[in-house]
Amino acid sequence: MPCSLRQRFVLLLAMAALMAACRQPTDKLFTFSSDAPSRAGLVLLEDGVLMGNEAGRLLRLDRQGEPVWRVELGREVAARPTVSEDSVLVGTVGGTLVSLALADGSERWRLTGQPPVLTPLVSDAGSVYAVAPDGAVRALAVDSGEVRWRRFLPPGGPRPEATRPLPSPVLARGLLVVALGEAGLFALSPQDGGVRWRQPLAQVLGMEARGEVLYVSTRKGEVLALGLGDGQVRWRQTLAPALSSPPGLALGRVWVGTEDKLLLALELQDGRESFRLALPAPLVTQVVEFREWLLVPTRDSQGWLLALEPGKGPPVFTLRLDTPLLTRPVVLGDQLFVLGQDGRVLSWRLQPPKP
Repeated sequence: MPCSLRQRFVLLLAMAALMAACRQPTDKLFTFSSDAPSRAGLVLLEDGVLMGNEAGRLLRLDRQGEPVWRVELGREVAARPTVSEDSVLVGTVGGTLVSLALADGSERWRLTGQPPVLTPLVSDAGSVYAVAPDGAVRALAVDSGEVRWRRFLPPGGPRPEATRPLPSPVLARGLLVVALGEAGLFALSPQDGGVRWRQPLAQVLGMEARGEVLYVSTRKGEVLALGLGDGQVRWRQTLAPALSSPPGLALGRVWVGTEDKLLLALELQDGRESFRLALPAPLVTQVVEFREWLLVPTRDSQGWLLALEPGKGPPVFTLRLDTPLLTRPVVLGDQLFVLGQDGRVLSWRLQPPKP
């Protein structure tokens, strides 16, 4: 980062600290330690969050940070679980896939000898969808774990890196879209796994859908808007030598981070850049919208979380968590939940100034 940008950001942080002291935009509610690091991310519930950690522990926390239940699975929960109606579906790096009752954590079924679960699970009312490290995709019945279909990559083609988590699948508009490393993007039928379209787009960092459009970012510095129904490119922008984050949709724009510590905003219609800001560390997950604020987590050991009103001066507030923020924060009403890499869940009440 150029010296002038770094100096400018230090000044912005100082100004934000002064503003926070006057406006008191956050009220600390709790810190909860899961007693092991975590990279799985938070699942938002109507009355709290779910989290898993490297010790193989899955916890449900209420809005006060108290455990409602905890389950020991024996191996690391490295990928975000999913909730389907009253069931929690969770997998481990040891190849165990488990269904639990959302209310009390009691076990409903368990499959062992499965591929390691490194990629977030997604689900609808009837099926949970799991992407294996080799790019195979499975649909399993939520109520029994029975395999409904499997889809393997064509033989002889490129394969994902088996040790790297793949981007979270997107389930939208009657399609399951998966990013399978160098093999590209595949839109599958949730009913039978049939391929609806394929886009040979490699090194995908992440995806997010809105309406009829799928927004995609890549490690090669590109952001694309694809038609969700047909996979056709609507626009493509090359923004930097390398991006660091999936695309995040917030405040009517697409937001991405770059490896050289910039936050960029693009217009939804044509991908035109409309905002940029130097960050203290790279953004590696998605931003979060809260009313007129943009909440931006960062990766370095200081774990800065910034609240911005883009185009309106310095950050509204900054929070230092002293642990990298690798997964997306979640907001429930006016309550913010953040998961640190060290396995702590922290929560604040957000208090924008009254008009």
